[in-house]
Amino acid sequence: MDMHFANMRSLIQILDSEMYDLMDSNGDYTHFYFCYRWFLLDFKRELVYDDVFATWEVIWAAKHIASGHFVLFLALALLETYRDIILSNSMDFTDVIKFFNEMAERHNAHSILQLSRSLVLQLQTIIENK
Repeated sequence: MDMHFANMRSLIQILDSEMYDLMDSNGDYTHFYFCYRWFLLDFKRELVYDDVFATWEVIWAAKHIASGHFVLFLALALLETYRDIILSNSMDFTDVIKFFNEMAERHNAHSILQLSRSLVLQLQTIIENK
């Protein structure tokens, strides 16, 4: 689990430095403990029942196609989906936990999965261009 948190920190530093800076400056919640439930339950509480299975299938398939760490991109996509809300309200650790608790089962799984895929491609492009 600690490796997931460390990898999330690296991903967000690379793909969204503005969000990372906010997290670092607002009480430093770059430990990403608010993602704990997401990783522990494979997003089971974040999505409605029918979307959970589709999401799990994508995670399992991604291990063979795109990345064995697709759950990280899924978590980042959840953050990026609500990026403007988090940044405009300058949310701290407690605000983020509360926000995602209130948003449980209200996420658009299809758009989050699409964003996850594009985040994988974005990182792959960055790596290829170095």
